[in-house]
Amino acid sequence: MRFLAGLLALILLAAPATAQRAPLVLAAASLQESMTAAADAWARRGHKRPVVSFASSAALARQIGAGAPADLFVSADTAWMDDLAAKKLIVPASRAAFLGNRLVVIAAAGNPVRIPLRPAAALARVLGAGPLAMADPDAVPAGRYGKAALEKLGAWQAVAPRVVRAENVRAALALVERGAVPLGIVYATDARASRAVRIAGVFPAGTHPPITYPIALVASSTNPEAAGFRRFLLSREGRAIFVRFGFSAR
Repeated sequence: MRFLAGLLALILLAAPATAQRAPLVLAAASLQESMTAAADAWARRGHKRPVVSFASSAALARQIGAGAPADLFVSADTAWMDDLAAKKLIVPASRAAFLGNRLVVIAAAGNPVRIPLRPAAALARVLGAGPLAMADPDAVPAGRYGKAALEKLGAWQAVAPRVVRAENVRAALALVERGAVPLGIVYATDARASRAVRIAGVFPAGTHPPITYPIALVASSTNPEAAGFRRFLLSREGRAIFVRFGFSAR
């Protein structure tokens, strides 16, 4: 992680000198299309376009902990934001619940399989029949939500040996897109972003903790543009961009 933080610093130092650099936003991998669209919209207002780096919330939080020169962090769960808050690495007053999502099982677009979420034996039989891609359930939000849902439904023990752990939710999506695994657990917005997969099942909201994307300024940031971009993201216009990509507004 120190290497990644150093790399980000070098990228920023290599940028042309200006009165004020563009803010660096670290955003959960599932926000790729939506946050890119939001950054473009902010730039059309006459601001410097934010530089956005996407990865798992776990990796991004660790980068901030290692000193990455970030300005704004958007996590896919509250746990990693809590971790940074406990270390006094975010501005407490800037923290806000931002977006929501749904958790789904995906299959290749041509695969007609339907996922029976109950009874537990049927779910375990289908998901445990072949490799199942999901973000790392020990660290990455999408994986932790997925594990919680499978535990709630009584299928985790049967499915766990067949899980292919991916570094983030988009890596899990890619495994299904390429046909490397038959099924995967991702967010509904990830499935919507790909024409190569289809939703084969939707986990009931009550089977896992609420999927919440918190946003906060990084404590070390001195870039005023970051606060402005945060306000834009939380505005009605900003949230509408993410709703267009399938997220729910918090």
